[in-house]
Amino acid sequence: MLSRRTILTGATLAGAGAVVARPLWQATAAPEPQLLKVPDLIDARKEGQSLTLKVQTGTTAFFPDQESPTLGYNGSYLGPVIRLHRGDDVEIAVTNALTEDTTVHWHGLLIPGEVDGGPHQLIQPGTTWRPVLSVRQPSATLFYHSHMHDRTAEQVYSGLAGVLLVTDDDEKALGLPSEYGVDDLPLLLQDRQFEDGRLVLPQGMMSLMMGRRGDTLLVNGTPNPVAHVPRRLARLRLVNGSNARIFNLAFSDDRAFHWIASEGGLLERPVELRSLTLAPGERAEILADFSDGRTVALETGPDLNMPMMMGMQTRLRSFASDLFGGSREHILRFEPRPGAAAAKAAIPERLVTRERVDAAQAVRRRRFVLNMGMGGMMGGRGSMMGGGQGSGMAMHAINGRAFDIARIDEQVRLGDIEIWEASGEMMAHPFHIHGVHFEVLSRDGGKPTVRDQGLRDTVLVKEPVELLVRFTQPATKAPFMYHCHILEHEDNGMMGQFTAG
Repeated sequence: MLSRRTILTGATLAGAGAVVARPLWQATAAPEPQLLKVPDLIDARKEGQSLTLKVQTGTTAFFPDQESPTLGYNGSYLGPVIRLHRGDDVEIAVTNALTEDTTVHWHGLLIPGEVDGGPHQLIQPGTTWRPVLSVRQPSATLFYHSHMHDRTAEQVYSGLAGVLLVTDDDEKALGLPSEYGVDDLPLLLQDRQFEDGRLVLPQGMMSLMMGRRGDTLLVNGTPNPVAHVPRRLARLRLVNGSNARIFNLAFSDDRAFHWIASEGGLLERPVELRSLTLAPGERAEILADFSDGRTVALETGPDLNMPMMMGMQTRLRSFASDLFGGSREHILRFEPRPGAAAAKAAIPERLVTRERVDAAQAVRRRRFVLNMGMGGMMGGRGSMMGGGQGSGMAMHAINGRAFDIARIDEQVRLGDIEIWEASGEMMAHPFHIHGVHFEVLSRDGGKPTVRDQGLRDTVLVKEPVELLVRFTQPATKAPFMYHCHILEHEDNGMMGQFTAG
């Protein structure tokens, strides 16, 4: 595969203050509405517990008559939805048809380190990796994507991502919407940059520092999508697949919806909300009621998670948006099908009973500070002047140390419970830990927020956040990662690794 830097020809920023060529207040013209693309569903049981994924190049027409070079799994952009069942062992044969190395990380799946798909499980061009995934966790909406060190951001941006579902009997017994592609919809949210209808890769110092952001919102690779839904309750599986953007989601008429699942699976009880924040790598399942037959849009507020100049420019853009009408951006329109509404479905009062972990059983406390510095601009890893890995101070790091694939940063004992405190410098960072689910104990010394509840594998941190972590998966043959899920931060050093045994 040719370098994405040459295929996806993003304009290099002229200076630290230049983010896009167009004026800050000039919005990109909305594309014509398109029917929402729903990925193919591959059910492991129907396939005899043996699946195949081909990592490949392709071309994708996001806009009519405008082809863009892209990457995908079993297709030109993104990948199929894979459904696994609790209690099963599934082999997935992943063949790399690229001309560069890649990996496939099963984000949120509780499996040993050697099959986790992190940067140690390289799949070289022309070879096939055959991990066997033992599914021993409750139903959940997960995420699979490239985790190729130094290339994660570009490979994911180009299309190497997909949705992974786990289902079980407890979930089925609740009678939740379950007709795939009809009232049970995977919604992979991304922002991407386009020039004349072609996908481009933003370059430059600000993209490295703050993470790549785009001017066009996509759902399952579809710009300005329309979803036809039945006039009844629908289950929306929201996945933030952006490199850096945080979504602040709400419906255009501010209707209420019910949040029912976090990254680790179903909550104990549904939570009624009117807005929901979703950071990169986070997932959330919600129930939305379309029985009134009214067309409604899913929208997002502005992403203000950018310090310095980018933060100021985002605020200017937000001010201009308010001035010229509307402070939220359109993502997706839902059009209920004509006809009589189904009988109004009851939202379950309870969802699941979850085993509680006692914080008093924690045997150790660790502290992680996600660092951002300006030293990288002068010759460190990912620097503007030095390029690549250098001896200078890292642009991004954890606890003052940039990632080194040959260094084990932490060692934990299998079966232990620990408290990890994570905080971020300069901006909020989505903190992801491989191979575990955790609970949020506190935020900034106080109680967790409503959005913090449930089992998590990714959580947004700036102020100190305490996480109660139980280590159930071994990582002796290969370590697990912990890192910021702003992908440019991860690639440029904001990552560590730990063993568990």
